[in-house]
Amino acid sequence: QVQLVESGGGLVQAGGSLRLSCAASGSIFSVNAMGWYRQAPGKQRELVARISSGGSTVDADSVKGRFTISRDNAKNTVYLQMNSLKPEDTAVYYCNAVAVVDNTAVGMVYWGKGTLVTVSS
Repeated sequence: QVQLVESGGGLVQAGGSLRLSCAASGSIFSVNAMGWYRQAPGKQRELVARISSGGSTVDADSVKGRFTISRDNAKNTVYLQMNSLKPEDTAVYYCNAVAVVDNTAVGMVYWGKGTLVTVSS
C-alpha cells in the first residue's frame, strides 16, 4: 500500500510564505501524477496544482503566480511553495498521488490526511 505524509502547514501572516511537502512511501513501483488540493471551511475540495511524472504542471487560477508545485522523483516527494499568502488561502491542504504498487500494473489514487494552513490578516 502507499502512504502519503504531508508536512509544512501552520500559521502565517498575510503576505508571508509557506512550503508544503508530501512524501510517498510503501511498496511503490512508480509514482505518476501528484498534486495538491485544498478544502476551506464550508467549501468543496478544489484542485490547487498538479504535476506529472515528467514535470508538466497545471495550477488553479486563484493561485497562479503565487504558488509553485514541484517534485523530486528520487524521493517520491511533491512540494508546494506558497508565496504572497492571503486569508482566503486558509484551508486544509491535501496531497494526492497516482501510484503503482509493486506487483501490480494499474495506477491507483492515494490521499494524504491533510495539513492545515491558516493565514491571518
